[in-house]
Amino acid sequence: MAAQPVRYEHDLLGDRAVPAGAYYGVHTLRALENFAITGTPISIYPDLVAALACVKQAAAHANNGLGLLDDDRARAVIAACEEIRAGGLLDEFVVDVIQGGAGTSTNMNANEVIANRALELMGRRKGEYQFLHPLDHVNMSQSTNDVYPTAVKVALHFGIQRLTAAMAALRAAFAAKSAEFADVIKMGRTQLQEAVPMTLGQEFSTYAVMLEEDEQRLKEAALLIHEINLGATAIGTGITAHPDYAPLVCRRLSDITGIALVTAGNLVEATQDAGAFVQLSGVLKRVAVKLSKTCNDLRLLSSGPRAGLNEINLPAMQAGSSIMPGKVNPVIPEAVNQIAFEVIGNDVTVSFAAEAGQLQLNAFEPIIAHSLFKSLTHLRKGCDMLRERCITGITANREHLRRTVEGSIGIVTALNPYIGYANATRVAQEAHASGKSVYALVLEKGLLSREQLDEILRPEALTRPGYVPPNRKGGGRRDEG
Repeated sequence: MAAQPVRYEHDLLGDRAVPAGAYYGVHTLRALENFAITGTPISIYPDLVAALACVKQAAAHANNGLGLLDDDRARAVIAACEEIRAGGLLDEFVVDVIQGGAGTSTNMNANEVIANRALELMGRRKGEYQFLHPLDHVNMSQSTNDVYPTAVKVALHFGIQRLTAAMAALRAAFAAKSAEFADVIKMGRTQLQEAVPMTLGQEFSTYAVMLEEDEQRLKEAALLIHEINLGATAIGTGITAHPDYAPLVCRRLSDITGIALVTAGNLVEATQDAGAFVQLSGVLKRVAVKLSKTCNDLRLLSSGPRAGLNEINLPAMQAGSSIMPGKVNPVIPEAVNQIAFEVIGNDVTVSFAAEAGQLQLNAFEPIIAHSLFKSLTHLRKGCDMLRERCITGITANREHLRRTVEGSIGIVTALNPYIGYANATRVAQEAHASGKSVYALVLEKGLLSREQLDEILRPEALTRPGYVPPNRKGGGRRDEG
């Protein structure tokens, strides 16, 4: 087999042969060798790659505007960045998502890919860095320590937008089911025991409201990541950057991304602090926990079909067993549960990584970024899957639900204002022991008339406030005896 053509590049450790066709260079090559960990390259997160290109493009604009980068090089770098933002050269971003060096390998990968594509646009060959250098020109006025966290925040913003859109669509699906089931009477439960009647529509409305609340919390967390430290360079002092660079590059990056970014008031603090990531991770955990609780409810409500609650039917998606014919499992909610477990674990990882920062830099932002991107991506896909393959196809077992209400002891609670707690308790105990219905026992004991019972136990009266105490209504017996 013929030898792969190579070009030679040099770094502080010496010369290395790089594949001739690669847009990455020697620094990326060493990272590939050092961090063979997950086998997952940063290209799995296109938002991060695009965000890196946005940062480099903004830097080129700012440096050119300040007279630090000449027009020809600036144009080439900007054009290369625009290609990458459009999805080009994604496969050249090859370093592992987990890496030492606080993201240096990711920044080097971006510098080299952009530089080599820019060289081509200038009519030069890859590796001819005397004409345009990855560090001297693409990385001008920058450090990994301000480029990487800024790019991560920009990418997170894109991910948050997608997740909130998926949550809004799922919320609408739950709201539609709430309206569809508005007239379906059922028993509510506390501690898995029968409590008081409600409608299935009320039950489904809670899932929509929970999602809406979490959408708002997510939007609030997103505001925290609009503060960036670009211009801080190594530790926040801005060494090697022009005095006007930080505000200018922030404006350019805001223009490019459409995000209202602001430069942190204290760049030294902003370079070492990971608090915004912790806050976002906590909100994502909140979303996951509540989605998982919702899916627990769906699995329980659909349990059976004959030996469980059997209140709703989830759409059948696949055969449920290799041994039990006809069995269908709630596989879609189960998958969302597992996503939630992962997100909760990712939050623990983010918390430990943020806490482990030392002095002027947190070296563990790659695992923070990896954890947050996974959480955002999987939650978004989970919301879409739950909506498309489960919620929209749910049906209610209406007659079964009505029968459970009619036969439930729990409806005795509605009689408390009319017959008193002591009488209601005796009725409930006797109903449980004898198997007779609450309705029949109340009539049998002469506590209320049939007309009064029918009025009190109307489905619409059972599921909302509005009872009138007996002494105001003029009926009922309160024999507390």
